[in-house]
Amino acid sequence: MNAANVPSDEGRENRDLPVSLYPELDEALLTRFVDALESGDTIGLAPLRAAEAAEARRLVRFGRVTVPGADGAGLDGALWKHPPGEPRPLIVMPSPWTDFGWWIYAVQATLFALEGYNVLAYTARGFGRSEGEVEVAGPADIEDGCQALGYLIEQSGGTFTKAGFLGDSYGSGISQLVAAHDPRVSAVVAMSTWGDLGEAFYENSTRHTAAVQGLFDAAKNARLSERTQEIFDDVLAGRNIPQTLEWARERSPYTYVDRLNSRSVPVYFAHAWHETLFPSNQTLKVFNALSGPKRVILSIGDHSGPESPGTIGLPNRIWEGAHRWFAHHLKGLDNGVDTEGQVAGHLMWKGPLTEAGTWDTFTGRPEPLYLTAAAEGTDDGALADKPETGWSLTFRTGTDTPATVADKIIQSGFAEMAGRPKVYRTGDISRADAGVWVSAAVTTGATVRGVPRLRLTYTASTAQATFVVYLFDVDDAGQANIITHAPFTDPGAGAGRPLIADIPLQATGYTVPAGHRLMLVLDTKDPFYSDANEPGTTISVSSPADDPSHLEIPLA
Repeated sequence: MNAANVPSDEGRENRDLPVSLYPELDEALLTRFVDALESGDTIGLAPLRAAEAAEARRLVRFGRVTVPGADGAGLDGALWKHPPGEPRPLIVMPSPWTDFGWWIYAVQATLFALEGYNVLAYTARGFGRSEGEVEVAGPADIEDGCQALGYLIEQSGGTFTKAGFLGDSYGSGISQLVAAHDPRVSAVVAMSTWGDLGEAFYENSTRHTAAVQGLFDAAKNARLSERTQEIFDDVLAGRNIPQTLEWARERSPYTYVDRLNSRSVPVYFAHAWHETLFPSNQTLKVFNALSGPKRVILSIGDHSGPESPGTIGLPNRIWEGAHRWFAHHLKGLDNGVDTEGQVAGHLMWKGPLTEAGTWDTFTGRPEPLYLTAAAEGTDDGALADKPETGWSLTFRTGTDTPATVADKIIQSGFAEMAGRPKVYRTGDISRADAGVWVSAAVTTGATVRGVPRLRLTYTASTAQATFVVYLFDVDDAGQANIITHAPFTDPGAGAGRPLIADIPLQATGYTVPAGHRLMLVLDTKDPFYSDANEPGTTISVSSPADDPSHLEIPLA
């Protein structure tokens, strides 16, 4: 993000600007809004923001505070407190992964305060003006959240009705973890979150190097602990994987889902289909394991993008849902949240918002498309409704093709939100460096909803193998949009030995127009992922009679 708008600290002026995880965040507006809360000067604010700031000054006392965190670390924060009186519901908002810290919540925290909550937003340790070191949602961060809630209770006169935690990105993981450890937390809102950090970093044994590098770069001005620095270095270098996975397990809400279930903690999730930092499947893993009240909103875009307009107060269904969630679960308002379906998905690209009672009812009916041999006169195999055996398709490893996850981490997802998804020219994909299979044209349109799965037999000519699976929607001109994808690595494949891979692709909600085709592409390099292949090797795909290779599509 643009550090020029971050509240300045002495000695920070000459630091390099960090990479943005919020490329379109209006930090200047949020800074003006905080100034208006403090001074009453609303010049430069839109009329609605000015009215909200003026109303907040009338109803609540706003002030910057230092929250006592774990190990005596002082956490930079802000407090919206109503005058003493009847006990009120409380909301704590840990910051995202940014030096901008709690300021990112300034407008939404004010809106919650105007609804009657006492609100505390704070900057996570190691970022911005907060003391301590970045521990990536470790025990100190959990203790910080617990002590922040205790501080808010104390500032509220020692009494309250119910308390909730809300976070975006980094703050969302902390919010889930605090709720799992602190019985005082009655509800959670988690936007662009993670559920299993190990799976997010090592999907199908493949390192998410671009995501980890993006997180590392975005924390350039933060103070990383020695262990955090070691973890980032190890993931990028591909070493000490068992130790990293154990480190990640301690920081994963999925590890503590039984604690959340024991108290039936209501959790509201918001996620993007094409999330490049924390892919959706590992978040859905927690969602599906929860037994209490829950809801997930799945949107077009990437990390923190779908909710970003609401961050500055613009109409936004994700933030509106968060307000309704807390109104019901913290204030007891009968607003219908408890009778709505658990899942809402905005289908790509121009599809409707589809509601469903559960994830299982949202997910389409699994239909197999079998990988078959290339037709005469073409290098492409087919995706057919019947299996075909006795064939193989071989491609080289080590060369990237135009089949990629996205052009840029996060930013490509913002273009998707604006109706400009990346266009792939499938004719430019080298068939010597990729395997390609194409379906017949869809006759009436088809909606893919859920988790596609690829099961295939492959043989690598080396002891290790990596390939990346892409599913595209292709028009008659050979231009495509990506539906979903997944990486896959077998670190112990064994040269020349046929192996079976069962690969869940990332969950998707996508309508393929009539006349378009599905295209399955396998290549061996992508700038988003690590690569275990050795130069000059090959991968061959086949389809044995007793277990034919196929792509399972969840069709609604």
